[in-house]
Amino acid sequence: MEDQIDTIALTIGGRSVATAQRFDVPNPATGGLAGTAPDVGQSELDQAVAAARAAFAEWSAKPDAELQAACNAVADTLEAHAEELAQLITAEQGKPLGGIGSRWEVGGAVAWARYTAGLSLPMQVLQDSNEGRVEMYRKPLGVVGSITPWNFPVLIAVWHILPALRTGNTVVSKPSPMTPLASLRMIELMNEVLPAGVVNSVSCADTDINMGAAMSAHEGIAKIVFTGSCGTGQKVMQSSAETMKRLTLEMGGNDAGIVLPDADPEKIAEGLFWGAFINNGQTCAAMKRLYVHDSIHDAVCDALVAYASNIKVGEGTSDDSVLGPVQNRMQFDKVSRLVAQARDKGQVLLGGGPGEGLFFPPTIIAGLEADDPLVCEEQFGPALPIIRYHDVEDALAQANALDIGLGGSVWSQDTEKAKQIARRMECGSVWINSHGMIQPNAPFGGVKKSGFGIEFGEEGLKEYTDIQVMFA
Repeated sequence: MEDQIDTIALTIGGRSVATAQRFDVPNPATGGLAGTAPDVGQSELDQAVAAARAAFAEWSAKPDAELQAACNAVADTLEAHAEELAQLITAEQGKPLGGIGSRWEVGGAVAWARYTAGLSLPMQVLQDSNEGRVEMYRKPLGVVGSITPWNFPVLIAVWHILPALRTGNTVVSKPSPMTPLASLRMIELMNEVLPAGVVNSVSCADTDINMGAAMSAHEGIAKIVFTGSCGTGQKVMQSSAETMKRLTLEMGGNDAGIVLPDADPEKIAEGLFWGAFINNGQTCAAMKRLYVHDSIHDAVCDALVAYASNIKVGEGTSDDSVLGPVQNRMQFDKVSRLVAQARDKGQVLLGGGPGEGLFFPPTIIAGLEADDPLVCEEQFGPALPIIRYHDVEDALAQANALDIGLGGSVWSQDTEKAKQIARRMECGSVWINSHGMIQPNAPFGGVKKSGFGIEFGEEGLKEYTDIQVMFA
C-alpha cells in the first residue's frame, strides 16, 4: 500500500498519465501522509475532455444491453478490489474500516453500481393513432464532468459516473484534493473493463488552477454533476452559464429532525444518533439540528447521551473505532468555532471540545435557539444542537426557516400524524423515525438552495439525457 499510494496516476484516454508534479494527501488520523496525487492544470483537463469526446461517438452508439453489461463489469471490478479501495478511503478520509465506514462505503458503491446497471430508459410511444405516431427517445448528452467531495469519495463518484455510463455518456472525473487517492484508483480499475476514453480523471491541489471552475466553463463538457457546499455549487452554476450546461447540483443541507411528544426516547435514541453522527456528521443529509417537545426533552437528551457515550472515536484502522477524525483542518476549525460559541450559551451534555489532532468527540448541546450559529449554520461535523419547543407549529416554522432544504425527519409512535408533519417540511427527502437513509431506487435532491436536479432511480437517470421526439 505504501508504494501504491505514491504511484496512483491520472487516467486519460485509457492510459496512465505520469505527471511532473504531485501534491501531498494528508492522513487526518495520524497527521502524516496518506500518499501523493497528480497535480495538473488546464492542459491535462483539455486532454481528458478531448479523450472523452473522442470516445463518445462509439460508446453512445452501443446497444442498451452492452451498456448494461459494461456497468455490471464495473461493479464486478469494484467488488473484486473492495478491500484495496476501503484501505485507501480510510487512509485519506479517516473513517473506520468497519461499521458504517470504508468497507460499508465501497459495498454501497458496488450495490449502487449494480442497481444503476439494471435501469433503462426505453423509447416511449406517446401516440399511435390515425393522426400519426409519436415516439420519445432519451439521448446521451456527451461528456459529463463529475466534481466530487471528500466525505464519501468512492460512493459519490459512483453516484455520478454510473448513471452517465448507463445512458451512453462519457466522463471526466475530478475528485476532491482532500481525498483523491481512492477515486483515482477506482477510475484506473474501471479502465480495465471499459473502452479507452470512456472514463477519465484529473486532479489538482487547487492552488494554481481551480479545476472545478475550469470544468464548469469548458466548452467540451455538456453536463456538470457536483456534490459539495452551497457556495461552491453556486459558483459552478454561474461559470457554466455561458455554455448552457446541464446541471445536477447536490449541495449543503442543515437537516432538521422534529421529535413529537408521543415518541419513546429509549426507542429512538439509536436512530437519532446515527441520523446525526453517521460519517462523523460529515454527511450532507445528516440531521444537524433536533427539535424536541418540552414534555420529553430531558428524557430524549438523557437517552441520546447514554447511547453516544459508548461510541469509540479513534483511528480508522483500529477494530474498535466507530467514528474517526474530522477529515481536514478547515472543517475541524469550523466545528470547533461553532461548538465554542454554543458552549458559552447552551448546556453541554456530551463532548464540547476538540480532542488531539483532528479528533473531535461526539458533542450534544441543549439550550440553544434558532439564531445561534450551531443551529442556523451547517456544522458538517460531530456536533448536534437540541432545541426545546412547546408548539409543533413553532418547531415546523423553525425547521423551514432556512434557505436550504435537503432532508428532514419526524419521530413519533403515530406514523400517520408524523406523515402529516413531514409533508409540510420544506425539504427534498423526509424520513419517519429515521434520518438520512437514502437508497438507489428513490430519487434524491434538495429544494431551495440545497440543490438543482435529481439523483438516483429512473428520475436521476433521466438527468443524463436529452429528449428527442419523433413524429412519424
